[in-house]
Amino acid sequence: MKKRTLALILAVWLLLALAGCGKKTDPDPEPETAEKTDPLPPLEPEPEPEPDVPEGINPLTGLPMEPEYENLRPIAIMLNNLKAAQPQLGISRADIIYEVPVEGGITRMLCLYQTVEGVDILGSVRSARPYFVELALGHDAVYVHAGGSQEAYSNLRSWKVDHMDGVRGGEDAKIFWRDPDRRKNNGYEHSLITSGEKILDYLSKGKLRTEHESGWNYLQAFKEDGTPAAGEMAEHVKVRFSGYKTGTFDYDAATGKYLVGQYGKEHVDGDTGDQVSATNVLVLKTSTAVLDDVGRLRVQTTGEGEGLFFCGGKAIPIQWSRKDRDSAFAYTLEDGSSLALGQGNSYVCILSPKTSTVEYE
Repeated sequence: MKKRTLALILAVWLLLALAGCGKKTDPDPEPETAEKTDPLPPLEPEPEPEPDVPEGINPLTGLPMEPEYENLRPIAIMLNNLKAAQPQLGISRADIIYEVPVEGGITRMLCLYQTVEGVDILGSVRSARPYFVELALGHDAVYVHAGGSQEAYSNLRSWKVDHMDGVRGGEDAKIFWRDPDRRKNNGYEHSLITSGEKILDYLSKGKLRTEHESGWNYLQAFKEDGTPAAGEMAEHVKVRFSGYKTGTFDYDAATGKYLVGQYGKEHVDGDTGDQVSATNVLVLKTSTAVLDDVGRLRVQTTGEGEGLFFCGGKAIPIQWSRKDRDSAFAYTLEDGSSLALGQGNSYVCILSPKTSTVEYE
């Protein structure tokens, strides 16, 4: 009996064991791991902010400027250009430079600044001639000079020119002073200077009109690249005013400007240390006549005539015209269309083809 009972228990255990061996079990789950993510892309540098471009336009250069300066009357300053008067001060900051012969084969310069804000020393300042006064009037400019010929003084009075005079001026004469170093090294007549700050201080007194009147418009057009498409090669320009003075203009492709030289070397601004340069170089051919024993000239600045325009290393012939002394120059191409200058400053040489020559290559 006991043997039967034991056999039965063993049989039941065997059945349970076999049943357990046939049961499928799920494998232990893999341990949870951190969620896989793609690697972060490399950080890109933040884009540089767009340059803050003023919303106004300089009417003398076509370049952006602060709107409050747009309608100002330019400042037109007479600068001495004798060899003994070098270096000139502040000339590299001018928006337009007019170079014109005076007596004895020398030249003098009228430099126009749409604003003299931030312009430091200017000089040496020299005397007026009638045709320089006419050029200033064509821009409705305030004229700055030191003395003048008898005819120029007569014109200043009769034409009612707003001007500041370093020789016969009243309160305005206080904007000028004699630089001791120039007085010692260059001579007394080449030592009279002024500054943008002193000019602005005087203008702030309200004695002269500082803005153009309603309706004034300087009609010169500009474009970003003024290089004449059909122009002749003109990377090196030589303007011989006389046996005393020759100017050179060498095109620099890196800056898109003509670098100016005179008296056989670079024309360097003694205040800024920069070489004088210009985006546009214009040569205007006109008639001149000797007036007296001193050799003072009459230079025609109104009417019309031929000229040459240099920009971007190329040259084309142009025509210039000016109806009266209160008008600016108008420049046209051979087909009669208006000339658009390159955006930037201009250097204008006014000369007689009878006494001066122009070469370029």
